[in-house]
Amino acid sequence: MRITIASGKGGTGKTTVAVNLAYSLAVSGSPVILLDCDVEEPNDHLFLRPEFLENRPVTLPKPVLEASRCNSCGRCVTACRFNAIALLKRKLLIFPELCHACGVCSEICPEQALHEEPQPIGTIRVGRPGPGLGEACFTFIDGTLNIGESQAPAVVRAVKRRGVEAAGGPPGAGSSGSEPLVLIDASPGTACPVVEALR
Repeated sequence: MRITIASGKGGTGKTTVAVNLAYSLAVSGSPVILLDCDVEEPNDHLFLRPEFLENRPVTLPKPVLEASRCNSCGRCVTACRFNAIALLKRKLLIFPELCHACGVCSEICPEQALHEEPQPIGTIRVGRPGPGLGEACFTFIDGTLNIGESQAPAVVRAVKRRGVEAAGGPPGAGSSGSEPLVLIDASPGTACPVVEALR
């Protein structure tokens, strides 16, 4: 079972509900995984004081220009839906912070002047609740989007993928009695990061 705790605005108690529900279920003996998917302002760790056992970077493939191969045709500029590439006075400019890592620019370039390289956009951490929480033992995973990055959904996806790994595979992969309950603490609002947490 997957449960997402969400709300259309901040300050309504999502984190309080998520952390306390995870704690209560863990104390009762249920296997639990808590995912903090509010990657722009993760705060579940403030309540859990976890011991982090793993720290992974989250990367997205972003375009890199080989200027010597570029003929300034502008096809990549026309193809980019996110205005992450501009052509000024026959010079190609790339704005990585606007890039959504769709890969169309490198695919469409006739001169193969653009290629993709993984760029860090955030981190995910895996841990267990720290001392002072009694018998509560569950897996805790959170993600943090790097400052200046705009691709929060990509970090949310990485947190969820790591949650699936921790659960032993996708829903239904294990025996019904051994699959943990996954609680997802979503970010406030109704924008793309929340939609990704709910998906």
